[in-house]
Amino acid sequence: MKKAVFPGSFDPITLGHVDIIERGVTLFDELIIAIGINAEKKYMFSLEERKKFIEKTFIHEPKIKVLTYRGLTVNFCKEQNANFILRGLRNPADFEFEKAIAHTNRKLSEIETVFLLTSSGKSYISSSIVRDVIRNNGNYKGLVPNAVSL
Repeated sequence: MKKAVFPGSFDPITLGHVDIIERGVTLFDELIIAIGINAEKKYMFSLEERKKFIEKTFIHEPKIKVLTYRGLTVNFCKEQNANFILRGLRNPADFEFEKAIAHTNRKLSEIETVFLLTSSGKSYISSSIVRDVIRNNGNYKGLVPNAVSL
């Protein structure tokens, strides 16, 4: 069974995330969307809200599980018997950052990282941009799945 973990804070989940998940789920028997918990980070949405947004978005996809975790992603992958980490790349800066993490993860474990390029029409979307639009009362609806609502 090919099982992958797609980790992130998903604060909130965006259409860029959805793009990677929808394409990634075709590559694996199971895809775990793993919401990382970082006590030092201040989130706009609670963990429960973020989890609910994702579960509602993928309610009809049986190959997707939504879980939360603390600590190293590679340790979570081992706990879940996942051999792959799925990551999306929007631009060259993402690649450099993600490459360093992937090399570190390979040093710590046998887990392989699989990269997918975000579709061109969604490559500009990031959670931080969405949060800024929301904070400034902008129309965020075209940036996130319908499940994300305030």
